[in-house]
Amino acid sequence: MADLGWAEILIIALVFMFLFGAKRLPDTARAVGRSLRIFKAETTRTDEPAPSLEEQARRLEEEAARLRAGARQDGR
Repeated sequence: MADLGWAEILIIALVFMFLFGAKRLPDTARAVGRSLRIFKAETTRTDEPAPSLEEQARRLEEEAARLRAGARQDGR
């Protein structure tokens, strides 16, 4: 991959601004970031199986119970 200097990066940024507009550029960059994050997560997965829906629900219920207990103690 070729090394990009500051001038090339500036040209690319200007092209993106003209293509997407200044108002939509942050949303577009955010969407690209999310896509890259998902792609990275999918390509670096281990052979460890994902937790089942029941396990995920159980963990969420435990976390919610901890948060409720903490809120009760703070409200005293």
